Amino acid sequence: MSFFGFGQSAEVELVLSDAESRRRVEHKTEEGKKEKYFLFYDGETVSGRVILTLKHPNRRLEHQGIKVEFIGQIELYYDRGNHHEFVSLVKDLARPGEFTQSQIFDFEFTHVEKPYESYTGQNVKLRYFLRATVSRRLNDVVKEMDIVVHTLSTYPELNSSIKMEVGIEDCLHIEFEYNKSKYHLKDVIVGKIYFLLVRIKIKHMEIDIIKRETTGTGPNVYHENDTIAKYEIMDGAPVRGESIPIRLFLAGYELTPTMRDINKKFSVRYYLNLVLIDEEERRYFKQQCFALLSLMQLPVAMGRICPRRPLGSPPCPDHGEETFRKAA
Repeated sequence: MSFFGFGQSAEVELVLSDAESRRRVEHKTEEGKKEKYFLFYDGETVSGRVILTLKHPNRRLEHQGIKVEFIGQIELYYDRGNHHEFVSLVKDLARPGEFTQSQIFDFEFTHVEKPYESYTGQNVKLRYFLRATVSRRLNDVVKEMDIVVHTLSTYPELNSSIKMEVGIEDCLHIEFEYNKSKYHLKDVIVGKIYFLLVRIKIKHMEIDIIKRETTGTGPNVYHENDTIAKYEIMDGAPVRGESIPIRLFLAGYELTPTMRDINKKFSVRYYLNLVLIDEEERRYFKQQCFALLSLMQLPVAMGRICPRRPLGSPPCPDHGEETFRKAA
């Protein structure tokens, strides 16, 4: 008699039915590496086969049942082991019994709801995966296959420009304008900065893209800021009446859509951070929240897509609330 874990008498494999034609995309792993995964969208059917291969043909394999699951879950790194599942589908493939030959089981999860974007961050991970399980008395044999989900959004009807006048009393007065408040992941941020009053000696100015990841609730809220990009606007002192154009291409940076209160577990927001440095190395900055959308074309043979509301983020609670201030 052979046992799993000692003789390893069987192996389980998961194969998607459209593996040869389905697109694969890169996605960051928890270790920071990039690997390729099969890409799915909300509402698409997930189907395939579970292949059970016996290492020793004609030798009896007893089991307590075989099943396949489709799972969407959120894992907070500070609360490891406590996974929060927002999608959980199960298909029983075989009742308890025994096999003496290798087996193939077909499965299909029809029009699966996948409401959120796959995400791997500093303190949280949102993943979708298939899991096949052969239940055994001593220890189960489990095989998992991760997939990546991208959300689809429509371009917002209202996408007003961002205009602000900020300054330090009697020292600095700047007006800056961005052409939109919502951008897609391959978009270009176009804007201008006008110097209306300059009485401090500025030697450097840049725009940073800041990603702010917020996890937890109440007293257990964690904020993680990550500078995604630095764009130098000028190197030298501006003069009154001068205007500086801004043209920042987003395609070259590792960005995700804005994610707001995902399953009441985490949020991801993006900010444009205008930074000024004077000759005495004092830093002044102004932050402005903006939304990132995942505008994508539908695949040709994609199947049914659940109609959902546009995923353009609601107004950011921080939008336009900050004042121009000196950094600590």
